[in-house]
Amino acid sequence: MTERDDHGREGLAADLPYLARRRFLVTGMAMGGMALSLWAVRGGAQTATDGSVCVALPAETPGPFPADGTNVREGQLVNILTEAGVVREDIRTSIGGLQPVAEGVPVTLEMTLQDVGSGCAPLAGHAVYLWQCDAAGVYSIYGAADRNYLRGVGISDGSGRVRFTTVLPGCYPGRWPHLHFEVFASAEAAVNGTAALLTSQFAFPEAPCAETYAADPRYAASVEPFAGVSLRRDGIFRGSSEAELAAQVLTVTGTPGAGYQAVAVVGLRV
Repeated sequence: MTERDDHGREGLAADLPYLARRRFLVTGMAMGGMALSLWAVRGGAQTATDGSVCVALPAETPGPFPADGTNVREGQLVNILTEAGVVREDIRTSIGGLQPVAEGVPVTLEMTLQDVGSGCAPLAGHAVYLWQCDAAGVYSIYGAADRNYLRGVGISDGSGRVRFTTVLPGCYPGRWPHLHFEVFASAEAAVNGTAALLTSQFAFPEAPCAETYAADPRYAASVEPFAGVSLRRDGIFRGSSEAELAAQVLTVTGTPGAGYQAVAVVGLRV
């Protein structure tokens, strides 16, 4: 059995043990005879002075492959956040002496961090750890031990913006194409996933995925899984409200030949 086959067999099933954290956060619990409302737990939305609206993104499972010091691989703790070179914009290369480079259609991603509790004010100096699968649907370190690409940390600028250069992820059974990320209060805090202010995920819109998977042979393994899943049937995103889901879907422009540009707003309370 190949690494890709092994990973593909897991699919959503590998994420399920990690969903308890998500369900606890969004369903609320009884306190003093009163149940916390879903909206109160999630943080709601705010309108900025320019009229734009920021939505507090829901917490989502980090899945089984975060490599952020919260789980193990073959009995060993895995934490790329402590590796030299992990703070970088281009996450397509491996670091720490490893050589493989992620192939695939390039994506330039710009995330803007905003404080939902302060009128959508930009959050400067925060750290974002981004990770994803490659074009074949494999997560580095876990599905391929000789590489640690498609993992990196960015620091938000004065406007709350963080930029990454990555590739369009592949699609594997049970999951819609997505990115994982964690937000930390600072670069110094980004040393272990337990310190994250928010752990969540972004979804790609359908059109660029469909076009790329059909046109680029590097994504051949994604065609069948992609045909068998939808955004609203995805085991993670289907728990989001309409407003949350709209905020979780990246805005993407470009083509498979020229590459894509993706933008998103990360709303959270700090």
